Amino acid sequence: MNNHETSNIHGDVATTHDVHHNGKGHHHHPKETFITKYVFSQDHKTIAKQFLITGIIWAIIGGLFSVLFRLQLGYPDTPFPILETFFGRWAKGGVLQAEFYYALVTMHGTVMIFFVLTGGLSGTFANLLIPLQIGARDMASPFLNMLSYWFFFLASIVMLSSLFVQTGPASGGWTAYPPLSALGQAMDGSKIGMDLWITSLALFVVSSLLGGLNYIATILNMRTKGMSMTRLPLTIWAIFFTATLGVLSFPVLLSGFILLLFDRNIGTSFYLSDIVIGGQILPNEGGSAILYQHLFWFLGHPEVYIVILPAMGLVSEVLSVNSRKPIFGYMAMVGSLFAITLLAFVVWAHHMFVSGLNPFLGAFFVLLTLLIAIPSAIKVFNWITTVWRGNIRFTPAMLFAIGFVSMFISGGLTGIFLGNSTIDLHLHDTYFVVAHFHIVMGVAAFFGMFAGVYHWFPKCLGGI
Repeated sequence: MNNHETSNIHGDVATTHDVHHNGKGHHHHPKETFITKYVFSQDHKTIAKQFLITGIIWAIIGGLFSVLFRLQLGYPDTPFPILETFFGRWAKGGVLQAEFYYALVTMHGTVMIFFVLTGGLSGTFANLLIPLQIGARDMASPFLNMLSYWFFFLASIVMLSSLFVQTGPASGGWTAYPPLSALGQAMDGSKIGMDLWITSLALFVVSSLLGGLNYIATILNMRTKGMSMTRLPLTIWAIFFTATLGVLSFPVLLSGFILLLFDRNIGTSFYLSDIVIGGQILPNEGGSAILYQHLFWFLGHPEVYIVILPAMGLVSEVLSVNSRKPIFGYMAMVGSLFAITLLAFVVWAHHMFVSGLNPFLGAFFVLLTLLIAIPSAIKVFNWITTVWRGNIRFTPAMLFAIGFVSMFISGGLTGIFLGNSTIDLHLHDTYFVVAHFHIVMGVAAFFGMFAGVYHWFPKCLGGI
C-alpha cells in the first residue's frame, strides 16, 4: 500500500470521525432524567437491580414473619410483652393469637415463594444475564420488561397493604384452599385480607407472564451471530425452561384465583357445596374444593421448578468458572433440564394423595414423581464431576454453589419418601414435608441465589 492510499484511508477515518461529532447521521438519544434512568428504566441491568432490591426487602419481611411464629413454637407458654406493644390485639398478653399465627404462616409462605424466590431470583438473573450472555443489546421488548417489574411492584404493594387491614391479612395457608378461603364469614383472615391476597397474586401472574414471554422471545430471536442454541450457557438454558414453565402454568393458577374471587364475591359455586357454617346451611351446591387443588397444584408443582431451575443454572456456571474447567456433560445438563421441565407438568397430584385420589391413578403420579430423580441425579453427578480434579477457587460464590449441591442432594433424598403415596399418607401435613420443602426451596434455592449475587455482583454494579 503506497503513501497516497494510506493518507486517503486516514482522511476517510478523520472525515467519519468529524461527521460523527457533528451529529450528522448520528442518532441522538433523549436526555435521561433520574426517573427514566432509575425508576421507570427500560435498561435490563437496572430492572435486574430493581427486582433484586425488592426481593431483598421481601426476604427480610418474610424472614421476620417466620421469626415471630418460630418464637411461638419454641416457647409456647412464655409471654413476650414486646409482641403486644407491636401487634396489639393480635398478641394479647404477649402471646400470639391462633388466627395471627395462621396469618404469619400464610404470609411467610406466600412472600418467600412468590415474591423472593420467583420474582427475586428469576427477575434478577434473567434480566441481568440474558442480554449479556447471548450477545443482545437488551431484551426483545424493554418496555414490557419495565411493565413486568412494575406489575411485580404493584403486587408487592397490594400484598403489603393486606397486613394493615383491620381484619388482618389472609390466614388460610399459602395454598389458600377453599372452603376456608372462599367464605368471608369463616374467619377474619378470610375477609378483605384474602381479597387483597388474591388480587396481589393475580398481578404477580401478569408480571410473570410479561417477563416470561420476553425472556423466551429474547433467547430465541436475539442471539448474536454464531451463538447457536447448543452453545448457550447453562444459565440461559435454565432461565429459558423456567420461563416456559411459567408461561404454561401461571394462567391455570390465574383462572383458579378468578373462580375463587367469583365464589367469594358474586355467589357462584365453583368450589363450594353442602356447607353448614354457624348452624346455617349455605345455598351453594355442585362445587368441588378438589377442583381448586388441581388448578392450584398444576401451577404449584411447576412453581418449585420455576424456583430451583434458575438456581441450578447459576450454580452450573459458578462451579465451572471456579473449578477452571468447562461444565462436565453439557448436553446431558441441557437434556436433564428439559426432562425436569416436561415431568414438572405431570406430577402435580402427588400433593393430593390424601384428598381421596384414586389409588390406581395415584400410582401413575408416584412413578412420574420418582422419575424426576433421574435427571436430578444426572445434574448432581455432572456438578461433582466438574469440581473433581479441578483447580478450585473457594470464592464466596463457589462455597454457596457447593452448599447448593449438598442441600439439593439432602432435599432430593427426603423427596423420595414423599413421592411414595403409601408413605406420604402418613407423612402428609407433618414437619417432614416442611423440612423437605425448606431444604430444597428455603436453603438450596437461596444458596443458588447467593452464589449468583456474589458471582455477578461486580458486573451488576459496573465494576467489571
